Amino acid sequence: MVANEDKVFKALADSSRRKLLDRLHQTNGLTLTELSERHDMSRQAVTKHLVLLEAANLVVTVKRGREKLHYLNPVPIGEIHARWIGKFEEGRIQAINNLKQALKEKDHD
Repeated sequence: MVANEDKVFKALADSSRRKLLDRLHQTNGLTLTELSERHDMSRQAVTKHLVLLEAANLVVTVKRGREKLHYLNPVPIGEIHARWIGKFEEGRIQAINNLKQALKEKDHD
């Protein structure tokens, strides 16, 4: 799993790749041409970024006839959230719940 996390972190480290992911988040199932339209880079550069995103499993592709459609796969980001962010939020969420419960008890007294 660490090797996959390394690929995800590497893929997310580049702003151009994050923009491609944002674009797929807005409109999933885009072709290379559609992804290249709104970026200040060549199709070849977009292709290189997509290769890294696919290696990190952040983008999956489906062939439809002659077209290759690109889809965002949020699972690797969710796994990173669970491992690196979520566990740090648990304490805060529990503290908020405890405060809420204490305030409810105070209102009932």
